[in-house]
Amino acid sequence: MSNYENKIGIKSWAEEDRPREKLAGQGRRALTDAELIAILIGSGSRNETAVELSKRILHHYDNDLNKLGKASITELSNFKGIGEAKAISIIAALEIGRRRNDFETKPPEVITGSKDAYNLMRRLLVDLNHEEFWILLMGRSQKVLAKELVSKGGLSETVVDPKIIFGMALHRQATGVIMIHNHPSGSLKPSQNDLNLTKRLTDAGKLLGINVFDHIIISDEGFYSFADNGLF
Repeated sequence: MSNYENKIGIKSWAEEDRPREKLAGQGRRALTDAELIAILIGSGSRNETAVELSKRILHHYDNDLNKLGKASITELSNFKGIGEAKAISIIAALEIGRRRNDFETKPPEVITGSKDAYNLMRRLLVDLNHEEFWILLMGRSQKVLAKELVSKGGLSETVVDPKIIFGMALHRQATGVIMIHNHPSGSLKPSQNDLNLTKRLTDAGKLLGINVFDHIIISDEGFYSFADNGLF
């Protein structure tokens, strides 16, 4: 008989070792990440408990919940014992956790610096596997008028049309723009394309009387501000 066949079901564990009972008796902070995920998926398979399955999934993502949070339904469904419904439960729970964190640091309506812009846009960009380019349209007194998606791209690049950006700004009667895009690779170093685009858009903004206040790169590692680093 194989080791898998010798595994015992989660209902046969000592009560203090079962995730649901452990949470009820000892509180949520007593549970490991794997035990919390096991509660989400509810059951394992004939060959492994929900906790063992959760440990296997976490190991695949280097025990990093941020990496797990990027997984798609299809990717999670590739794990034996995880169907579409369980995959959706995991993704939904991680998204709730992310939104709770965002709510606790409520984004400002007024941008006073690069950190404010980062906090406002972080949730939209950190877990993407492709590049997206957004703009914040600014009114008087640095008040945010709107945030707009300009374009979506591939893993390492997205195409940006200045006419679209300044068309949006003129439509909203914005006095300024903050450009923001993500780097799915995790790198916060501006590429040569990033530098060239920033100069083109800054020059175009001057002709139209619209200030380009900053260009911010966001990744899982944090953010990089062109303005903070003297690139304006």
